Formats: sequence, C-alpha cells, structure tokens
Amino acid sequence: MDTVKKSKSPMYSHTDTSQVNVSDDEWKKLLPKDVYNIARLKGTERPGSSEFEHSKEIGTYYCAVCGNALFKSDTKFESGCGWPSFYEPVSKTSIIYEDDNSYGMKRTEVMCGRCKSHLGHVFKDGPPPTGLRYCINGVVLDFEKAKDAEKKYKEDKH
Repeated sequence: MDTVKKSKSPMYSHTDTSQVNVSDDEWKKLLPKDVYNIARLKGTERPGSSEFEHSKEIGTYYCAVCGNALFKSDTKFESGCGWPSFYEPVSKTSIIYEDDNSYGMKRTEVMCGRCKSHLGHVFKDGPPPTGLRYCINGVVLDFEKAKDAEKKYKEDKH
C-alpha cells in the first residue's frame, strides 16, 4: 500500500491547519459517497472491511476529508475489534471529542480537529502507555508511507 488519498476536496491539505467550515451540502458534492456517509452522517463501516485494519506499513494516517494528520503508524495496534485501532493521536489538537449517547450506549465520539468529521470512537481498554483504543473507520482515513513523504519533502526543497 503506497499513498492512499480519497478526497479531491480543495480544502485537503497535509500542511494547512486552519479550521475547515463547509456546509454538509458542499461536502456531499465534494466527497465520495462512502466517505460522506461516515464523516458527515456519522455512519460506520462494516467491521473487517477496512484496508487499514491489518496494515503494518510505516507512515501517517490522515483525515480523508481534509488531510489533517491524525495518527502515526507506530501507535497502531491489533485490537481485534474489526476496525483500525490506535492508542494515541498525532497531537492534542488533531482530534476533538464529544459525548455520544446514541443507540443506548455511553461512548466518546472522536472527530477530526480540523474539519469536525466523524472518525469513530475512543474507549478506555487500549494498551499502554495511554490505555486508550481509538477505534477508527478506515473509510475516513488516508495513508502516506513514510518513504513517500520523505521523497516528496526532498523534491519540494529543490
């Protein structure tokens, strides 16, 4: 798996950290249907269906909607839950949290800190050092291999 990019949104960027405020109608025009359904309508992909669930590639996972860095591959672990799982986000501002009491459950929803797209949920049953399990829908993740990012960085310097 090399670089995976799902969005053709003009707001998509790995370097811009400014907040993205776009109407759901506009997102619906810009995003693939599967990404829109999860990111904006708070859907969930089928367990075991993500290309990232068992990936061991080294790199960074980004929001498929806006390109915000979310997780480094070295924080990814096999949780057995059916979705890609991580124990720590890239930074304190890359993720935002909201109580989710839907479906008769008490959970904590995690959203992209830049565009507020639904990513999944965080649970307190993860491994050390955080004890957290960020259970993330793979549909709303993009991935860039570390070597691809290094190559692009060197090309941009010239």
